[in-house]
Amino acid sequence: MPWFTPNYGLADAQGWMSFCERAWRDKAEFPLGIFDGSSGQVIGGTGINQINKTHRVGNIGYWVSTPCVGRGVATEAARRSAILGFEQLGFGRLEIVALTHNLASQRVASRMGAVREGVARNRLHFQGRPHDAVMFSLVPSDLTQTAGNYDG
Repeated sequence: MPWFTPNYGLADAQGWMSFCERAWRDKAEFPLGIFDGSSGQVIGGTGINQINKTHRVGNIGYWVSTPCVGRGVATEAARRSAILGFEQLGFGRLEIVALTHNLASQRVASRMGAVREGVARNRLHFQGRPHDAVMFSLVPSDLTQTAGNYDG
């Protein structure tokens, strides 16, 4: 993740936690942590951001630590974000936007039942420049059709 640098420290983590509390309180976005069930260690994050309240649309993001890649962790976490978004927050559409070269993120979106809609030109700004990105979407019925259809 671009924000994770060797200088990331306790003050950065505390700032992030303060941001998360404000975001939930203000209903501006809904960040969630992903924790190892045995150790309690943080192994990733997910949540809903880039919210358009008028159209009841949000974006699901996710990341997991390297040792957790390929184990279904991101898929399960993103799925739970979608359930939160549809069942508790009332969204009608959730989007996942992945860089065209980020095949792992695209696999997560596909495994959780998101529909690939196409490539959006210059959709993401990453590492100082615009990049094309693959757009996926979920609507509530997508989750009921794919329940349990992934490794996780």
